[in-house]
Amino acid sequence: MTGGVVDRAGLGTARRIVVKVGSSSISGDNAGQIEPLVDALAATYGRGAQVVLVSSGAIATGLPHLRVDSRPTDLATQQAAAAVGQNVLIYRYQQSLRRYGIVAGQVLLTAGDMQNPTHRSNAQRAMERLLELRILPIVNENDTVATHEIRFGDNDRLAALVSQLIGADALVLLSDVDALYTRPPHEPGAVALVDVPFGDELAGVTFGEAGAAGVGTGGAGTKVAAARFAAEAGTPVLVTSTGNVARALAGEQVGTFFEAAGAAGSGPAAGDAGSAGERPA
Repeated sequence: MTGGVVDRAGLGTARRIVVKVGSSSISGDNAGQIEPLVDALAATYGRGAQVVLVSSGAIATGLPHLRVDSRPTDLATQQAAAAVGQNVLIYRYQQSLRRYGIVAGQVLLTAGDMQNPTHRSNAQRAMERLLELRILPIVNENDTVATHEIRFGDNDRLAALVSQLIGADALVLLSDVDALYTRPPHEPGAVALVDVPFGDELAGVTFGEAGAAGVGTGGAGTKVAAARFAAEAGTPVLVTSTGNVARALAGEQVGTFFEAAGAAGSGPAAGDAGSAGERPA
């Protein structure tokens, strides 16, 4: 962990941050959330931090242009939708970023790229150079060439891998829910998790697996898995809603915070359970 971020407040001064946003947050009826998301990213960029955005949404953005009403199950149509949607998505981001004089750089990766040492090294070098040049990288899975067998499966894991690749000080995972809960938040008795010490197994916690809009591939379970992966590599993680992104990047008390390995005052060792802070829903 290069920036010493040990709690939410540290996000307000972190040097290098990766932010991941899901399909349901920036496509369809929620496409208007791109501008406030960019506002928050630009504020962090404006204080001198290096920002990387991992954005889902290519397939969901492309579907209306293909006159397809629901997410296709066949790979060829998914690839076609991604080819159209990625272009539109990057255009929308750049149009919004232009208000701040910020230029975006598109980075498309596959799981194979991250597993191949040469490809991984090339991706790392390109990302580092983009950040040095004050370009804001926008990363997505390269859906036009990915196959079912080698896909990341969700961009939460991709974001965790990118955080590890560039040595990010913190990772922020955004969705349509303000925090992680002990059970799906619409169920009675659901309690928001506040702080998750490193190694906490979250015993007794039940996570849903699908986004509310039905256009993404991830859910709370994938965010927990990605947060644990990043935390084990030394990167703390905050999970919250896209609507809370400005507050999250300012270091305010929102969402669920996963403590990283090696952080000061690290919590229980792996295997201990039931120690995550909770607050009533």
